[in-house]
Amino acid sequence: MSSHPLFAPGANPTTTLALAVTALDPQGPARQRWPHALGLLALSPDPVSPGPVSPGPMTQGPLPPALGTPETVVVSADQVRQLDLSVLKPWLELAPAELLARSGQLSLSFSWPQAPEDPREPSEIDELRLWSLRADAHYPWLTLLLERSSGQLCRHVAMQLPHSFSRSEGIRFAPASLELWITHRLFLLEAWGRSQGLACRGQLTAMATVLGYDLDPHFWTALD
Repeated sequence: MSSHPLFAPGANPTTTLALAVTALDPQGPARQRWPHALGLLALSPDPVSPGPVSPGPMTQGPLPPALGTPETVVVSADQVRQLDLSVLKPWLELAPAELLARSGQLSLSFSWPQAPEDPREPSEIDELRLWSLRADAHYPWLTLLLERSSGQLCRHVAMQLPHSFSRSEGIRFAPASLELWITHRLFLLEAWGRSQGLACRGQLTAMATVLGYDLDPHFWTALD
């Protein structure tokens, strides 16, 4: 095991930090445990499928997002082409605590012209991926806000990472790239929350679960 500063010298990281991980078994309640390459996360053996993206209520203007009300923000084709992030301005103006309170509430709808015979998913369209990359770079907390059950979060992550897509299996991420991305995002947003005096570990754990990872509770202990 690496001599990473997370691990105490001479200690067994699997037992000391309980960084063994739990594999999610979609076929039943039984779970298995084994040491992972990074020793931090559990990767679901099944692909992450976003499923159909629910339409939700549509808003064209930059309206203040209401607490507890799911909101769909429409990104126009011109905004995509110009890498214009102004549709997110109402969220940007919220205080960090207000952002966290709206976790899982935001959906993004791209008004992008696509021919009926074009089989590509949104995460396979270069222009949409570029807009999403810029949005994620400017607002890394966006992943906390995105709705989870309808596939918004999975689609956004697919905009950031190499993946394949099939109608039967959904999105399949390259396991190593997804693991590195989610680990980095957990570190980044936990540090952001701590700097703002916010406890966001529960929301981050839920975010990781949607992406197919089951965090051992001691994952966070290692960061204290």
